Amino acid sequence: MPALRQLAAWGGRGQAGFTLVELVLVLVLLAVLSAVAIPRLSDADTFKALAFGEQVRATMRLAQKTAVSHRRLVCASFTASSVTLTIATVFPANACNTNVPPPSGGTAYASSGSATLGPLTDLYFQPSGLVTSDAAGSTTVNPAILTISNARSVTIYGDTGYVD
Repeated sequence: MPALRQLAAWGGRGQAGFTLVELVLVLVLLAVLSAVAIPRLSDADTFKALAFGEQVRATMRLAQKTAVSHRRLVCASFTASSVTLTIATVFPANACNTNVPPPSGGTAYASSGSATLGPLTDLYFQPSGLVTSDAAGSTTVNPAILTISNARSVTIYGDTGYVD
């Protein structure tokens, strides 16, 4: 019966709440998160650069797939902060003459105000799947590496068209 008197004194079924150890553990976890994760989340330029890198990577994959599926030459033109795709209207062709409109409208597939892209040489995606540095398809790039400030570089293997 002494246990029943003790339960009655505490409010019946026991106390609800957190122990001191649990509260300290939560505070320690919050401190670790604030020290590590929050500075990364608050750096908007880094996130924009990472997003730009992924846009460039996706654009290069799209250029290769479009060239093969349409059996047309696709040209990727670069500026310091954007990528534009054009396609040839006939096969075979030595030049691209029609813009490939991106889903979002406009002309640039990938664009960024903060990250920079280099080197700034055009790439030509051949209907056979090769990636070359000239429209005629005589010089295969192997590999072409596009460096992006504050992001992972984009590597394009000319022999296969694989984009990593």
